[in-house]
Amino acid sequence: MATSTQTYEVDIADVEYLRHGDTPLLARLFKPQGSGPFPIMLELHGGAWVRGSRENGDAANEALAKTGVIVAALDFRTEAPYPASLADIHYGVRWAKTQAAAWNGNPDRIGAMGTSSGAHQAMLLGMRPDDSRYAALPSPAGAAAVDGTLGCVIMVSPVIDPLGRYLYAKGLRQDCTPPEGMGERTPAMHEQYWGTEEAMAEGAPARILAGGEKTALPPTLTLRRSYEAAHPRPDFDEFVNQYRKAGGQIDVTIFEEEGEGVLRDLSSQIAQQALEEMSAFIDQHLG
Repeated sequence: MATSTQTYEVDIADVEYLRHGDTPLLARLFKPQGSGPFPIMLELHGGAWVRGSRENGDAANEALAKTGVIVAALDFRTEAPYPASLADIHYGVRWAKTQAAAWNGNPDRIGAMGTSSGAHQAMLLGMRPDDSRYAALPSPAGAAAVDGTLGCVIMVSPVIDPLGRYLYAKGLRQDCTPPEGMGERTPAMHEQYWGTEEAMAEGAPARILAGGEKTALPPTLTLRRSYEAAHPRPDFDEFVNQYRKAGGQIDVTIFEEEGEGVLRDLSSQIAQQALEEMSAFIDQHLG
């Protein structure tokens, strides 16, 4: 079994996990060299749901894999509206469970993590593993017995409330003010992915819980800076409160130092602490 004190060499390879017509979707695998069995984390990139790729988190994913975690960074449809990407990711969870043994991983020890909009998608899927919209794609061959259930979720700087962030970016909230220029950039990406404000609200985890929907509540770790211009703090705090109120376990780390991103500069003390906490959390819940 992997331990957090051991450092592993890592094999990195791109593999096709899903295809839509003539378009393949790839996963970038970061596999520790060893007999395992290692826990597996699916990594979901940010980009306001409509940009980005599996390569976004290469440095952090490799660093985490060196601690004894298999990381599968997924591409998913960014050009298609909600819930297409959730369907791809749900399929990716089931695919990873079928591949786990070949990777020296354990199919019963799989979680998801992401940054920004990727963190939101990890949480939404973690809460709704049986949603028929998210599970719409047929299972991969040999996957009849697997589902989309996640053992844990890690969120880094999440866009946890799509509607809240949309209204924030448009300058329509009284509780927080967006930075200059955000109103010209961000709302269009929300509209491209979500289509309507109703869809943004339907896919907002805190609103889901406040509305009484019974969801799965996987153990969750979330990390962010105290102020992040792109991620309104009141929405984050509301989600944490709602998750705990619903009975979910959520560990919260807030970094007070000024700066951009948590994992952007892996040489920083913040990034090192974040990776240590992520590794320990994965070992606790998937180890």
